[in-house]
Amino acid sequence: MNRLIHMFKRLLPAIFILFCAQSLFAQKVVRYELVLKDTLVNFAGKQKRAIAANGQIPMPTLEFTEGDTAEIVVHNQLREGTALHWHGLFLPNKEDGIPYLTQKPIKPGTSFTYRFPIIQNGTHWYHSHEGLQEQIGMYGNFVMYKRADDKTFRKGIDDLPSVPIVLSEWTNLSPDNVHRMLHSATDWFAIRKGATQSYAEAIRSGHFKTKIKNEWKRMLAMDVSDVYYEKVLMNGRNSTELKSIDGKPLKAGDKVRLRIANGGASSYFWLRYAGGKMSVVASDGNDVTPVEVDRLIIAVSETYDVVVTIPEDGKAFEFIATTEDRTQSSSYFIGNGEKQYAGALPRLKYFEGMKMMNDMMKMNGDLDDMGMNMSLQQMDMNVVMYPEITGEEKKKDKSAKNKTVEADHSKHNMPDNENKQNAGAGEHEMNTDENPDRYNANALSDIVTLNYSMLESPHSTELPENAPVKELKFTLTGNMNRYVWSMDNRILAETDKILVKKGEILRITIYNNSMMRHPMHLHGFDFRIINGKGEKAPLKNVLDILPMETDTIEFMANEEGDWFFHCHILYHMMSGMNRVFAVDDYQNPYLPDKAKAYRKLQRDHNMPHLMAENDFASNGNDGSAMLQNARWSLGSEWRLGYNDMHGYEIETHLGRYIGKMQWLMPFIGFDWRYRKMGIDEHEKNIFGQVNKKDNRSAVSLGVMYTLPMLVNFQAEVYHDGIVRLQLMREDIPIAKRLRAGFMVNSDLEFMGDLRYIFTRNLGIRTHYDSDMGFGVGLFLNY
Repeated sequence: MNRLIHMFKRLLPAIFILFCAQSLFAQKVVRYELVLKDTLVNFAGKQKRAIAANGQIPMPTLEFTEGDTAEIVVHNQLREGTALHWHGLFLPNKEDGIPYLTQKPIKPGTSFTYRFPIIQNGTHWYHSHEGLQEQIGMYGNFVMYKRADDKTFRKGIDDLPSVPIVLSEWTNLSPDNVHRMLHSATDWFAIRKGATQSYAEAIRSGHFKTKIKNEWKRMLAMDVSDVYYEKVLMNGRNSTELKSIDGKPLKAGDKVRLRIANGGASSYFWLRYAGGKMSVVASDGNDVTPVEVDRLIIAVSETYDVVVTIPEDGKAFEFIATTEDRTQSSSYFIGNGEKQYAGALPRLKYFEGMKMMNDMMKMNGDLDDMGMNMSLQQMDMNVVMYPEITGEEKKKDKSAKNKTVEADHSKHNMPDNENKQNAGAGEHEMNTDENPDRYNANALSDIVTLNYSMLESPHSTELPENAPVKELKFTLTGNMNRYVWSMDNRILAETDKILVKKGEILRITIYNNSMMRHPMHLHGFDFRIINGKGEKAPLKNVLDILPMETDTIEFMANEEGDWFFHCHILYHMMSGMNRVFAVDDYQNPYLPDKAKAYRKLQRDHNMPHLMAENDFASNGNDGSAMLQNARWSLGSEWRLGYNDMHGYEIETHLGRYIGKMQWLMPFIGFDWRYRKMGIDEHEKNIFGQVNKKDNRSAVSLGVMYTLPMLVNFQAEVYHDGIVRLQLMREDIPIAKRLRAGFMVNSDLEFMGDLRYIFTRNLGIRTHYDSDMGFGVGLFLNY
């Protein structure tokens, strides 16, 4: 015994040193320095401004092991403020990186240090949360590895060689310009995609009635994404070859774990693999029980970890990300040898989508799911547009009314065992009109598509039974015509913070009453998706909720602070689809005046947008300009005559849009005109009222209302009692690039026009105006 005691005393210093070393290792500080600079890039044929970190786009991959302490120094050498958000991380609220919610923006020429413990693991990412900077390069992978002694460590999964991949998209337009164009309801992006759905295209496709019904319900053309992008990228490149990992060549039978983050600003991506099925092993940084699929769609800001296997030697198999609108793709070729392609996805059947949308939309703008109780991505209405699931589009033809038009799958040389990923039901006609599973891709085809009902946590995620529960309900609302996105028809600028007590369980039910998908992201917490898996409900921090779906999530608010909850489509978020959960009365050292900062945050998510257009015609000059935010509109129209009409006319209106669909706008107006025509100085309108048309200054009250067929009806009463009624519609889509318009009012004035669109800012226009006569000229818009 004495000998054992003596030996223990001799070993005690070594044991103490070892214990200290382990403690120091467990608390290792991992430091990164990020230098942010403006740069020029040429991703899509034009040199454009971007933001690089340490000279690279995407930003560097940041890697940690659970138990580390992260210390990230951001040196802002931009000409504007910035901040970085650590997407999906559990951290003190002051480190969350949201300008005017958790910190002030990092000023130009200054540095800021983020420091927080790494208390989780998994695939995450990071990005700017300042303005629209995320669109132009400020995104990167953030990977936290499990410790080898972690009880949740999965052999054959967590020890596989892994490759972080961040998906992104690139536009040659500035993001501010993109945002403004979306608010101006331009269809330039649809022209670039070949998705205009004009009347000529509708007639050729046998969908004239579908088009009429669509506009009768006051809807614009069908689309699945907002923006056209010139390029999509994986880790900053359009195509990459992965032949080895850590110097070891890849060969048949090798498995690779792809850690994929969707860092796109507004693009969803279909993920497919030419080498067979993919095994989904994690989502949003949280383990899931492996599930094998042929494909999955990754929402904006989501992360998925998938394991792929190299089936054959001497071949490189394509892992491909394709935008939801199927206009662009990016690829990783995994393996060595001849490239094996997954194949191009066929063009969407847009008029089938329009028909579906007509059936779902009520005349008041609400959606009707017809009792299907949609949830968890199991029923995707857009499946009617997928030829590989529901068959090829049928077009009218003199020789055969229902001739099937085959999609072009010849773009890539597909291996035989992968033909089914693109063929599916496309080889035969499939009538799904009366099928109760008509929107269930997995029921309609042997192509296995991932949805949230298939996700299960490998361990219990149950919340404490004795914790108080706070139930909330949100309805996601939106207006594509004016590009206003909201929750319960209220934007962030119209709401206060939602007060939450620390330790409460928040159970949130969300219904999507819009025709767009919305990836709803919660900062600071993971939530359980209630998907029928009981105690093993999966954990995520992004809920991609499809149109007409109702989903429920829950989490425990166990960390103080002001936490953002928002749609992660960048342009939806900046248009107001946000809320803030205030957990207890957190005193943020970076924001001594939180109320003032919150008002600034609200303004930043309801910015005004300027739109203008002008026609330089042979008979005169006419145009308009508008400054609009989510609710208010200040607009002016002007006309300047060259020939018979010598003079000018300016009408200005200040109005506020009312209602969820914003079809109604009361306004006050001012009409100022001077003309020296020599005749008809005083004219009568249809009401018999005398209208001094040639020299008039008048204040008015009025209202504008959007009628079926997207015709604007305007009623206006001037201070001198004159009444004017007017019907007008612009941008009637006659053909892909041809637009028409008309105006008629109770002053017996009328106008009709045709315009042909050359570029997003330039076209040619011809019109006849009752005052100005016939003219033709160049049409410019901004």
